[in-house]
Amino acid sequence: MSAKNFKMDSAIPGLLISWHGQNARGLPWRRDPCRVWLSEIMLQQARIETAIPYYERFLTALTTVHALAECGEERLLKLWEGFGYYSRARNLHKAAKIVAASVNAILFAQSAAP
Repeated sequence: MSAKNFKMDSAIPGLLISWHGQNARGLPWRRDPCRVWLSEIMLQQARIETAIPYYERFLTALTTVHALAECGEERLLKLWEGFGYYSRARNLHKAAKIVAASVNAILFAQSAAP
């Protein structure tokens, strides 16, 4: 069947939303798009159970995009220590510098979500 001929049953979105409401895990980043960004970077090759403690430690130390952008690389890598894939931390840092220079927005909440 080609995509052109595909027609979604109108009930499916409602069923999926209902299922998600009943079965979704309570993940700390679900409420904020910038937290999702951080979690996506961390979860590229890590399990959720492994990433959450690093995620929370990171958010506790760096509460805004500006704090992340201004953070020295040594401190950044210390916060990331033990998680691995340090190039991700460096790339996140570069991206935060771009965002901080172009957007005056909060990246992280004041404290990490449990």
